[in-house]
Amino acid sequence: MTKRSRSRTCSTCRLQASCLPSGLGLEEARAFDHAVTAHRHLARGEYLYRAGAPLETVFAVRSGYLKSSVMHEDGREQITAFHMAGDLLGLDGIASGLHSCDATALEDCEVCDLPYPRLEALARSIPTLMRHFHRLMSREIVRDHGVMRVLATMRAESRVAAFLIGLSER
Repeated sequence: MTKRSRSRTCSTCRLQASCLPSGLGLEEARAFDHAVTAHRHLARGEYLYRAGAPLETVFAVRSGYLKSSVMHEDGREQITAFHMAGDLLGLDGIASGLHSCDATALEDCEVCDLPYPRLEALARSIPTLMRHFHRLMSREIVRDHGVMRVLATMRAESRVAAFLIGLSER
């Protein structure tokens, strides 16, 4: 893992709208910058986290693509989501304190580490940030509902088309 350089801050990142709400004051933005502890490089096939691992960090995808998947008892892998630049990963661990899936790099990628205890404390002290993360989590729930609806009601060709439309919207 590579520690971040001073020239790479959240407030100057091209993806800041994904992590930071608009309208943060200078001090609030600096506090968020300090909450990000590192930029992590992952090689293709490397796990970001595994199912059953304790939630310690939420990750913001800076570049590349990852997948979330679960393993069935019979050894089959089921992909549950694809993640790209601007997406947050690790939110699955908030409810139980443990990740419910594996997150794996599909190509070389980079993520920012947001230690969950710091993020939680910061969100309590900055209401705008709390509302922003609630919106992000709600968006993920709505996206998951859409995926479930697609899987339950559409043929394979329609599912591929829906996936591509969703990808272009993101």
